[in-house]
Amino acid sequence: MKTVFLLAGLLLTLALSGCGTVDGLGQDISAGARTVQGWM
Repeated sequence: MKTVFLLAGLLLTLALSGCGTVDGLGQDISAGARTVQGWM
């Protein structure tokens, strides 16, 4: 179970460093959600 949390933390860190800001990450998540809704 600990491995799952480590992976989640690593992905979150990579996402934050990639976007640079939490706002950028929020926009990415919103865009991803819209894309998924478009598939439905």
